[in-house]
Amino acid sequence: MPGQGSAGNVLAALCSLFVPGLGQLLQGRFLMALIQFCLAALLWVFLMGWVIHLWSILDAARWKPSDVNDRLTGAG
Repeated sequence: MPGQGSAGNVLAALCSLFVPGLGQLLQGRFLMALIQFCLAALLWVFLMGWVIHLWSILDAARWKPSDVNDRLTGAG
């Protein structure tokens, strides 16, 4: 998917609006999707799931594909 602000990120953020982690799953970030989904499910028991829900939406909207490569190479 193209970078931040792209239609793909908007779609991912909208998906995360309905199911936390679904946007990350669409972006191919399986581990992050699983983490956010499980944390949201756990925290909704205590009525605090909205925190993870918001994090999931913002993370999907702001993610850039180069983020992973930059972390691995130490650039940026």
